[in-house]
Amino acid sequence: MTDAEWAVVRPLLPVPAWLRGRGGGGQPEAYCHRAILDAIRYLADNGIKWRAMPVDFPPWYRVYAFFRRWRDHALVKEFHDRLRARIRESEGRDTEPTAGVIDSQSVKADAVVGADSRGFDGGKLINGRKRHVVVDTLGLLLGVMVTAADTGDRAAAQVLLGQVTDAHRRLELVWADGGYTGSLVEHCLARLALVLAIVRRSDDMRGFVVLPKRWIVERLFAHLMRTRRLARDFERRTTSAEAMIYWSMILLMTRRLARSHPQPA
Repeated sequence: MTDAEWAVVRPLLPVPAWLRGRGGGGQPEAYCHRAILDAIRYLADNGIKWRAMPVDFPPWYRVYAFFRRWRDHALVKEFHDRLRARIRESEGRDTEPTAGVIDSQSVKADAVVGADSRGFDGGKLINGRKRHVVVDTLGLLLGVMVTAADTGDRAAAQVLLGQVTDAHRRLELVWADGGYTGSLVEHCLARLALVLAIVRRSDDMRGFVVLPKRWIVERLFAHLMRTRRLARDFERRTTSAEAMIYWSMILLMTRRLARSHPQPA
């Protein structure tokens, strides 16, 4: 991180339990948070193995322990959500969105991914996993769920949209493509008080066409694929795959915030 990024990041970091005086939070960190965060960001951005961590960073097993702790205690999501709220405020928006876009992306899985969490997507001809995401109208992540690639979009969306609406009570409208039609539209309206608007591609369209609203989530997928650790799914656990997506978005948001808040000379 640059100094400008660290200035933005530092006040938004989740406070460890041992600093809150709650007890049971473990011993204080042996390494600076900035060094640990830089190591995880380096791994996500460059796609290296944990054991290939450069010697400039703390030992790989300490970095992985930090990653695992933040994953298991949802601290990475908390940190991510604080950054998202800060960006929305800087753009003159309310911290809580009222509209979003949902879509999915199938990616090939590495050999370490077990058969219990991988499948074959017949439409995309991909053996691996599927990333289901909901983003706001700025293209910032509201929720993510990683499943086997043979999981249907509507079945996953029913669970994911339930989680997202629980976390974002003001969400009223979500745009989706034609794969989310059917009973899901009625379910969202009746159970979640959520309007699921289908953005269809007309039959007379030829070649690449930018569709209203759907381009927002496609831009997020393009960003994820530029993070080399996410070009293929290398994580044994789906929770680790979801955490790595949050780290990729943290990279994007800290850089964006640092540009909008330049440090004085």
